[in-house]
Amino acid sequence: MDDFLKSIAAILEVPEVRETDDLKSFEQWDSLSVLSVIAMLDAKHGVNLKAADLAGVNSAGELWRLVQSRKGA
Repeated sequence: MDDFLKSIAAILEVPEVRETDDLKSFEQWDSLSVLSVIAMLDAKHGVNLKAADLAGVNSAGELWRLVQSRKGA
């Protein structure tokens, strides 16, 4: 999960993202960052999500669990 959180932090251009952080609380969390996260998840984790999938996600940990549930699905 550390690499995942570092990737999210890089997209948001912040020093750190923790599992419990509410992604929507970041000023940089916008439609472009959502698309960047979707592209990263596809490239690094082989998981294809839509923006609507992320709409119901609050924390970075929730997003990680969603990614894990979609792997191999």
